[in-house]
Amino acid sequence: MRKKLLTILTLLPLLTAAQTNNIHEQSDGYEWPSDSLVVKNLKAWQDLKFGVLLHWGIYAVPGIVESWSICDENWITRDTTRTYQQYLDWYWGLADEFNPTQFDPTQWAQACSDAGMKYMIFTTKHHDGFCMYDSQETDYTIARHAFSSNPRRDVLRHVFDAYRDKGFTIGAYFSKPDWHSQYYWWDVYAKKGRNVNYSIDQHPWRWQQFTKFTHRQIAEIMSRYGRVDILWLDGGWVCPERYGQDIDMPSLASMARQHQPGLIVVDRTIRGPYENYQTPERAIPEQQLNYPWESCIPLTDDWGYTPHGRYKSARTIINTLAEIVAKGGNMVLGVGPTPEGIINVEATDRLHEIGQWLRANGKAIYATTTTDHYHEGTLWFTASKDGMRKYAICCLTDNETLPTQLSWTTLLPKKHIRLLSTGKKLKYSIEGQRITVKLPANLPQQPLALEIY
Repeated sequence: MRKKLLTILTLLPLLTAAQTNNIHEQSDGYEWPSDSLVVKNLKAWQDLKFGVLLHWGIYAVPGIVESWSICDENWITRDTTRTYQQYLDWYWGLADEFNPTQFDPTQWAQACSDAGMKYMIFTTKHHDGFCMYDSQETDYTIARHAFSSNPRRDVLRHVFDAYRDKGFTIGAYFSKPDWHSQYYWWDVYAKKGRNVNYSIDQHPWRWQQFTKFTHRQIAEIMSRYGRVDILWLDGGWVCPERYGQDIDMPSLASMARQHQPGLIVVDRTIRGPYENYQTPERAIPEQQLNYPWESCIPLTDDWGYTPHGRYKSARTIINTLAEIVAKGGNMVLGVGPTPEGIINVEATDRLHEIGQWLRANGKAIYATTTTDHYHEGTLWFTASKDGMRKYAICCLTDNETLPTQLSWTTLLPKKHIRLLSTGKKLKYSIEGQRITVKLPANLPQQPLALEIY
């Protein structure tokens, strides 16, 4: 029986039924890539620990969940005053309203850098097929509609450049399904959920055209926008094993790496040579995993911008990051820019607070490794790569205050324990395998990290 590796985070707000249905399961097991350069890049990526996933598209205009409202699965709810076709026409037409005249990728990159993020993944195309770059394979792009007269209409170029200027590792999100393409959702037939809506066996030419279309679009992204480190492929139902939707991943990955040697390919939820790291969504594995993985956690309840989003607190994000890193993973935080093209103040305030904490305590997070004893009570433990120093991160819920002392077992100091944020050495006592550390008075009421050495 397959082991249940995931637990929905108790730290996060409860998910709606729709959100739960839309979560992709984690793969069962992992296969290390054979390309030594890919492995090298994976190891470097694992040291980064904290990144941002930017969902931005026409769905930002009305502030609704990205793409999914045009899908006809039974967990979807939408405006019942319109027929499905009327709704679909309205949704496609948002391309003529999406005119982000305040588009400022340097503001995004600065906010993410301020948060202590080290890598980024930008949505080049979601399932609705609307391209956030100037694709030559379709007219359904931001460069051909309301934003077409803007000199920054090739959005992807400006986003990547802004983040490269801040030293970020660069990732491109790309949806394998394309619901706008007549090679995927063919208007001859009714829609059938998220999947291709015609028989591939009966219409092999049409599927071959979709495969070629997909390869050409990825070639555009890999060849025209400078260095790309990660190709993050969403839509795991497009795979030969599950639904016969074979887009020839071997040749796709080979082509992408010809343009971008050492490219990390993330064919998420498809175990094998093209899922170079796993991506549990809105969840954290129950236990440590000894291969590359990344928990995908949105800052609000949604991935894209919504006007009344419920933002998680900085404490919640720090706690979540501490748990993920202690279990051997990375965390990518979902942030949705507004329809005008900026990251709003509710998000930037939280990003700044997270960054303040990481600037003081990041030694316990970045470029760390796991410890066998990695969790006890409110504490999560990490270690320096040389094993000479251990770190204890004390998590606090939003309404909690710091205790006067902390206590744990097993990870005992050789000589000192200090408060990482100030360097102050702390008094402690040891009884057997239990250590108790007295905390200074008047500490800021936020998670803290200790260095044990």
